[in-house]
Amino acid sequence: MATNFNVNKNAVNIVDRPLSKGKTEINLSSFAFLFSELIQYSQDRIKAGHELEKKLSDIGFLVGTRVLELLVVREKNAKRETKLLGILSFIHSTVWKALFGKQADSLEKSTEADDEYMISDANMIVNKFISLPKNLSSLNCAAFVAGIIEGILCSAEFVSNLKLQIKNIDKHWLTNPARVTAHNVAVEGKKFPKTVILIKFNPEVIPRT
Repeated sequence: MATNFNVNKNAVNIVDRPLSKGKTEINLSSFAFLFSELIQYSQDRIKAGHELEKKLSDIGFLVGTRVLELLVVREKNAKRETKLLGILSFIHSTVWKALFGKQADSLEKSTEADDEYMISDANMIVNKFISLPKNLSSLNCAAFVAGIIEGILCSAEFVSNLKLQIKNIDKHWLTNPARVTAHNVAVEGKKFPKTVILIKFNPEVIPRT
């Protein structure tokens, strides 16, 4: 018994279709709930309160590596930034818009050190609706965002090479190109502080400006 299959020769293969931009907005209460669950998940897996920011940063790092892959394909036609100022501008504008729906408020170079840059946001969403107990009063949940930025920089290969021997097998792994931390900075005349993401690059990275 013969079976006839109708094949549309003009059909586009799924891997050839353009990557959809999808929805650019999500419900704020849904995000707040998911992020609070992430904090609780992280808190249950640490031994001391001061380790929580590191845990959030580590999770953000994994997100950052994937965010870069997605945005490079979607926004830049698979072209990656190779210059330090280019990747910082990309984070300040394209990445911030994708994550928070707007550009960051500012991108500045430190006046005190040539290897330090700062990205500021006066309304950091991950620090909203957060109620902290006394033993975690110094917690800055923007460590999650700092981890995302660190993941992007590492995935973009703004790194120095380091050899690591594991089980007698030589493997190359990439050290982080920068130390990225989140800080709350008081603003005169404002009730709430702004969030400053401080990016301190390794010396090997600076010549790529």
